Amino acid sequence: MPERSEIADLPQMMEVVAITQPGPPEVLKVERRPLPELRDGEILIEVAAAGVNRPDLLQRQGAYPPPKGASDLPGLEVSGRVAARDAAAGRYALGDAVTALVAGGGYAQYVAIHESNALPVPAGLSMIEAAALPETFFTVWHNVFERGALKAAETLLIHGGSSGIGTTAIQLAKAFGARVIVTAGSPEKCAACLALGADHAIDYRSEDFVEAVRVATDGHGADVILDMVGGDYIERNLQAAAVDGRIVQIAFLQGSRATIDFARIMLKRLTLTGSTLRPRTTAFKAGIAAQLEEKVWPLIASGAIRPRIDGVYPLAAAAEAHRRMEERGPIGKLVLEVRGGA
Repeated sequence: MPERSEIADLPQMMEVVAITQPGPPEVLKVERRPLPELRDGEILIEVAAAGVNRPDLLQRQGAYPPPKGASDLPGLEVSGRVAARDAAAGRYALGDAVTALVAGGGYAQYVAIHESNALPVPAGLSMIEAAALPETFFTVWHNVFERGALKAAETLLIHGGSSGIGTTAIQLAKAFGARVIVTAGSPEKCAACLALGADHAIDYRSEDFVEAVRVATDGHGADVILDMVGGDYIERNLQAAAVDGRIVQIAFLQGSRATIDFARIMLKRLTLTGSTLRPRTTAFKAGIAAQLEEKVWPLIASGAIRPRIDGVYPLAAAAEAHRRMEERGPIGKLVLEVRGGA
């Protein structure tokens, strides 16, 4: 049996935001559902805030179904306090402030997650800020530093530099001694990336990023490229990459199909890789969590790295947050405030 909160009995029902059918933001509706049941090693988090991410939008549109066994509710990251725990969960005490990567279910007042996929809220961060950490930090750490093997003094090219992923990648790469070039879609977004520490920002609406990277690196090219755009960027990334470069694909805003010249891969000895994090095992995500806690959480606690929050919406206004992301694209993260005073 789970250990329950000593402060108050847990309610039987909770408010959630559900996807009533595939479609536009308006299909997101507030519902009441039973609290999730705990499984071995899980904790129940009373959610204070939940991050909004592009995979949530894809799920709402019917293009990104949750993994088998995961909640059908959107939401991949939360912050809050431990309200209950399974008998096999011993790391966190009731009332501890945590932030967690979840495979779904974040748009709710309560969510269950294996304790190994939760991390303590870094000192000095609000619950709103903490909710903006897991999805982007897990993704960037695995793809840029593990798959992309970014090293100090190398050049990282980030497409979508003003996104949640991009603003996280800028700060992490700079913290570990890399040079950072970004692409973004307006002078305002380019300026925001530079303010976060990027060395060079390219407005892709008015500049050719391949040529701009060549000039910025004196012909060397980008050692690691983090791409969430796809489409014709796939071939252009081969042109912008340095010899022995690594190109990491994490999304396809412009499509996953392209015609490329494989000779470039051979001549430059390029590595093309990519990943999706959501369907990976609990144990795999626990490994990333341990790396983050050891190497990144101290940087956040010191103030060297900080999530950039673009907007905060109440849980019931999740549709408005989705519309904001689709229409204009935030600079940093959008967050849903689930519990007042988060």
